[in-house]
Amino acid sequence: MIEVAIMIEGQNGLTWPRWKRLVAAVEELGFAGLYRSDHYTNAQPPDVDSLELWTSLTYLASHTSRIEFGPLVTPVSFRHPTHTARMGAAVDDLSGGRFHLGMGAGWQDREHNNFGWQLRDIPGRMARLREGLEVVTRLLSSDEAVDFAGEYYQLKEAILLPRPQRPGGPPILIGGNGERRTLPLVAQYATEWNGIFISPARIRELNERLDSLLQARGRQPGDVRRSLMTGTIFGRDEAELSRKLGNRNAGDLRQRGLLVGNGDAFVEQLGPIAEAGIYRVMLQWIDLDDLDGLEAMAKSVLPQLGS
Repeated sequence: MIEVAIMIEGQNGLTWPRWKRLVAAVEELGFAGLYRSDHYTNAQPPDVDSLELWTSLTYLASHTSRIEFGPLVTPVSFRHPTHTARMGAAVDDLSGGRFHLGMGAGWQDREHNNFGWQLRDIPGRMARLREGLEVVTRLLSSDEAVDFAGEYYQLKEAILLPRPQRPGGPPILIGGNGERRTLPLVAQYATEWNGIFISPARIRELNERLDSLLQARGRQPGDVRRSLMTGTIFGRDEAELSRKLGNRNAGDLRQRGLLVGNGDAFVEQLGPIAEAGIYRVMLQWIDLDDLDGLEAMAKSVLPQLGS
């Protein structure tokens, strides 16, 4: 049956006390994993607390024993891929092989403008991501020194030491719904594709496209696992659900791929997602202080899934 993990937006007020509470709760409540975004700040002001990604993941790696985790996703636009490879291998080793290395191109204009990073247009972003993925995968997989001459990155006799404990290093996750640019990168470099806020029908369409791309590269569809990150509006009863929905329509949100309702409604909505080929769903949990709600969701959903 489908696995359920939690995803949080680290730029929306994440602090050490909040992170420590969330890490302990997700580990104890039985969720499959904990993932978080990698941003300096919000897309729109005002600025709020935003705990640095890799420092927080190092804490998680050494203070949990069960859950899988990683960034959704860490961008090459302000994370040099050689650093990403080194940090990813180290955090994976520290956790005993529970880390998923989610990588992306970067997208948020405001943080790049505020902190002096060049975002580039979409073709440039994706070209840079391709090179970043090439650098990371070569460094993680090669026991010999690596040379690489790209437009954005250059390596000369570069080797990652100590070698990752997992052969090839942590699995590479690429997130996004783009058929022309993103899915070809998944087929070439990734071991997991993460769809974002899409319906089961759209998941099936993109899965078929990804299967074709994999086969064209001599890979099998089963070589790449399929996961989904989507929004969550959980209510223990109708009053709580109505309060959280506000003026939004529950049916419209479900059509867009969000999970909306109580525990039974979540389980019902997870069925078609699993049937579409998704092995794990990362539920976006916005209220970082609502641990009671997180516990209620776990207790009403996970037992029905056999988790």
